[in-house]
Amino acid sequence: MTNIILLGPPGAGKGTQAKRLEDSRGMVQLSTGDMLKEAIAKGTDLGRRVEGIMARGELVTDDIVIGLIEAKMHDGAKGGFIFDGFPRTLKQADALGALLARTGQGLDAVIEMQVDDAALVARITGRFTCGNCGAVYHDQTHPTKVPGTCDVCGSTNLKRRADDNAETLKTRLMEYYKKTSPLIGYYYAKGQLSAVDGLADVDSVADAIASVLDKA
Repeated sequence: MTNIILLGPPGAGKGTQAKRLEDSRGMVQLSTGDMLKEAIAKGTDLGRRVEGIMARGELVTDDIVIGLIEAKMHDGAKGGFIFDGFPRTLKQADALGALLARTGQGLDAVIEMQVDDAALVARITGRFTCGNCGAVYHDQTHPTKVPGTCDVCGSTNLKRRADDNAETLKTRLMEYYKKTSPLIGYYYAKGQLSAVDGLADVDSVADAIASVLDKA
């Protein structure tokens, strides 16, 4: 069982690689956003608290996120867990470390997906997805075979995220560098940090991550 954190700015490909690890190693991705949505949809006590907080336009506290993660970890995962979107701050990193210690688990690797900002902007602004099956495409690097039609399901419901534009991405990158990039130094000091080229092709990134995990 292997527990890892995927670090990297928005658009670095963390979600894509997490899905590959789920398929190849039986790991479970713990995405903060997905867990919040799931808790609300299930109508649990925690979900109702989250719904109320979000309805008031307030930020969900670290304690609530840790509670959601702990509940998910209680369900178990044969291959371990992938932490995606948490921790985002040094305080959250300490909280996650405490949770893992409390549950008798450890953190096996922290993988930083390194990217060049200019290349990342080009990657994100050209991205679009199928609104039907979720397949991801790109104007230059991975266009659909038939313009306007999904290769996977044949749907013509192709969408671009409203925040997939250069100006919004620069704001998100600044937020990442201010709050999350200190984690790189934090985990480096603990001897847990490894880096991979996040702008390589998807298979090469997956191979680099696999190499890190095989040594963990």
